Amino acid sequence: MESITEKKQIELADMATLIREDIVKMLVEAGSGHSAGSLGMADIFATLYFGDVLRHDPQNPLWEERDRLVLSNGHICPVLYATLARAGYLPLDELTTLRDFRSRLQGHPHRENLPGVETTSGPLGSGLSQASGMAYAARLDGAKWRVYCLLSDGEHDEGNTWEAVMFAAKYKLNNLTAIIDRNNIQIDGYTEDVMPLNSLATKYEAFNWHVIEIDGHDYGAIKDACDEASSVADRPTVIVARTIPGKDIEYMENLPEWHGKSPNVGEAIEALRELRTLQGKIEAEYD
Repeated sequence: MESITEKKQIELADMATLIREDIVKMLVEAGSGHSAGSLGMADIFATLYFGDVLRHDPQNPLWEERDRLVLSNGHICPVLYATLARAGYLPLDELTTLRDFRSRLQGHPHRENLPGVETTSGPLGSGLSQASGMAYAARLDGAKWRVYCLLSDGEHDEGNTWEAVMFAAKYKLNNLTAIIDRNNIQIDGYTEDVMPLNSLATKYEAFNWHVIEIDGHDYGAIKDACDEASSVADRPTVIVARTIPGKDIEYMENLPEWHGKSPNVGEAIEALRELRTLQGKIEAEYD
């Protein structure tokens, strides 16, 4: 498969910035939610949905041949909701209902609430098991669709994650791609202070996974890694994506305290100012 063009990378950067703006607006309206991880994963979500990675159809969300995306770290659902809205799965103005009572956009995604949401997620550490089960079922059915599992680095503190790692390796689930948000923070601080993870790449290699390490904000690297994963025939693939929590909002970047809080009105105004300045720079690339 061909790597994406420079023009496509600019288009993805533009989309990722729009997604980040949506995230800020959602969070300030809700008055609660998770900022850092949601913002940090916008480039990966933009590439998955708009960079010819995922096979999906907003007009037919239950299309049998669609790829399945499992969001294991469900607390970063603002980035999922914003991406789905930008892709046409729900109206953009519905994003302002995040965390409202009876809203379809709850603080953790619910599978039966919203088109495009494949699993209900909340307790950390369960997503890779769900994704592995889906991939194994696809194998049994002879289906050609792939499963993508997005998970955090911090949830590797959970033993259930490693049970799934072993299961996927045992059954050589080559139709499974895990993408780890390696942003080095979790709710109680930096990951290496809370529970040192050291090299996740080395650990997955020891479990016989195919391992790719990338810059999680490099659109070409994201696309190339997903293409490489789809060509691996004998094992599952993990993409360890180094990301910046709170990406593109200077006062949030790399700070654990933004893991689980939303901006106030003044902070949101400053965040949107920074993002719109960046948006202008991106659009200037077309001139």
